[in-house]
Amino acid sequence: MVFYFNNERPIYLQLVEQLELYIVSGRLEPDEKLPSVRELAAEAKVNPNTMQRALIELENRELVYSMRTSGRYVTNDSVFLTERREALARAKIRQFLGEVHELNLDSAEIINLITQEGGQE
Repeated sequence: MVFYFNNERPIYLQLVEQLELYIVSGRLEPDEKLPSVRELAAEAKVNPNTMQRALIELENRELVYSMRTSGRYVTNDSVFLTERREALARAKIRQFLGEVHELNLDSAEIINLITQEGGQE
């Protein structure tokens, strides 16, 4: 896993968001065992306490669950994961639309630009 951080927001929240993206996108499979707190912290180059806080938040959001003696696992609730993925996509779309509307583009222009850019993948 690759982690990117900026100084504008707390690191643990950025960890939560990035791990959530790995989970809902399927890069971390349902029921997949997560590396230990120390391993994840080393990979992300953060303090283990920061990573622990992020993992607790992921548990609170029901994206991961703990097995007392064997670690943490990605949720296997496919309906929940699909709903969460769609919610994240909708939030990104709203953000994008808010930004491009500042350019005074109408919906047809936005759709045209998206279609042009989407064809370049």
